[in-house]
Amino acid sequence: MFALNDLLKLPGRHDSLQYEAAGLSLDASHQRVNADILSALHALAEESQVLPKAQAMFRGEHINTTEDRAVLHVALRGSTQPSPPWGEALARTVSAELSRYTGFAQALRSGQVKGHAGEAITDVVNLGIGGSDLGPRMATEALQPCADPTAPSLVQVHYVSNVDVWQLAHTLSSLNPARTLFVVQSKTFTTQETMTLFTSAKRWLTDGGCPPEQCQSHLVAVTAKPVLAQSLGFHADRCFQLWDWVGGRYSLWSAIGLPLVVATGAKAYLQMLAGAHAMDQHFLQTPTSHNMPVMMALFGIWNRNFLGADTHHVAPYHSALSKLVPFLQQQDMESNGKRVHLDGSLCTVATSPILWGGLGNDGQHAYFQLLHQGSHLVPVDFIGVRQGHQGLPLSEEHQRVVLLNMQAQAQALAQGRTHPETLAQLMQDGLSAELANQLATHRSFAGNVPSNTLWLAQLTPFALGALIALYEHKVFCQAAIWGINAYDQWGVELGKTMALAIEKNNPKPPG
Repeated sequence: MFALNDLLKLPGRHDSLQYEAAGLSLDASHQRVNADILSALHALAEESQVLPKAQAMFRGEHINTTEDRAVLHVALRGSTQPSPPWGEALARTVSAELSRYTGFAQALRSGQVKGHAGEAITDVVNLGIGGSDLGPRMATEALQPCADPTAPSLVQVHYVSNVDVWQLAHTLSSLNPARTLFVVQSKTFTTQETMTLFTSAKRWLTDGGCPPEQCQSHLVAVTAKPVLAQSLGFHADRCFQLWDWVGGRYSLWSAIGLPLVVATGAKAYLQMLAGAHAMDQHFLQTPTSHNMPVMMALFGIWNRNFLGADTHHVAPYHSALSKLVPFLQQQDMESNGKRVHLDGSLCTVATSPILWGGLGNDGQHAYFQLLHQGSHLVPVDFIGVRQGHQGLPLSEEHQRVVLLNMQAQAQALAQGRTHPETLAQLMQDGLSAELANQLATHRSFAGNVPSNTLWLAQLTPFALGALIALYEHKVFCQAAIWGINAYDQWGVELGKTMALAIEKNNPKPPG
């Protein structure tokens, strides 16, 4: 259906499938759509009331119906917006908490926060899992080159998410308890993995010479349950607020981002919020046909529900984005990995594809073979950064090779190479007709693989914020079209419940 080799020859094809938003560019010319399909997809978005539903989310309506909650992570990056749709009172609350945790993080960066022995904190260890880890960990790596050069941090940030003892033990092996601070991130403050890590961390502090009554000078909590945190030994001034209308996978914009502020500085963090807010405004104010998040969602719907693609691949071509895919996996699959509609009826169409991927250059020498010649149709998001890091004399040559490879992959997946073309090439290379015929099938490529190419001018905090918000809104739009709730996660909750039940009925370690 709709061979890309034919579509790419249409007059004006390239220019008609370009989208701009918040400093990002999207080239969708390699999607398997023509003008009629585009019109039908636009109509699908209108019929599904995607943008009116988005406006309801921004107003704070309880679109998370199974938990009777608002979904207002967008308010966390729009606290300075005049007359915000979520109300002035909430904007003031968000702004005040933003000032609290960024101020504390800045004090940490500058060596003003001391441990029990009066020594400045030099290491911050983030204890959290899921949204309390994936977002800040990803952004910390992505924005490390953007850290404030005028006030370099005196503190090193570490992340521990896995309750397996090795990760925590390895992290702590080179740290000094007197100069270490733990940021314990849990919305409920009952997450088993995180609280187990916290218990071990507290024991490590006391074994390292910290009096139990002074451990709070080494502890920070980010939670929706500050009273519970205080009962476990956290000082009220070191408890930062989450709200029940912030889902874990959308919590990077909240105090969950505190370790990111420590790593990069408040200036970079606020620029990231501004980039996300700019994408929010584009999403709310732009008609469907030019709306980047809506169009990305529609291309995904077309590939999933009409072309039958079970998986979706994301390939960033910048090493600082190496942790983007795990972050997007949670955002996409935890949100839209659902089998029932909002009314409780079983879905009659496929919902979230399996999202996977990794750094593009590495993938080319690993699993891209499957993309080119495997039996699965795998649409791809290529993510490129036009201006790369300038840390070496030959930086521009490095970047030229990176982007050359990315563009070549998009073109090769789209166009492939036919059997006659391959046969002619092999014979031109000097192979006999007999050998060329034997090899031609093995070295031919069907092509016709759809892809998006997303461009960032530079990997800045603003651009990263816009990129994350773009994918957030894409997920929202697809959920709106499928008629599912993107903001609960009962599958996650089931696993937690069963673990507690097993522990209650059999307190001995399994195995």
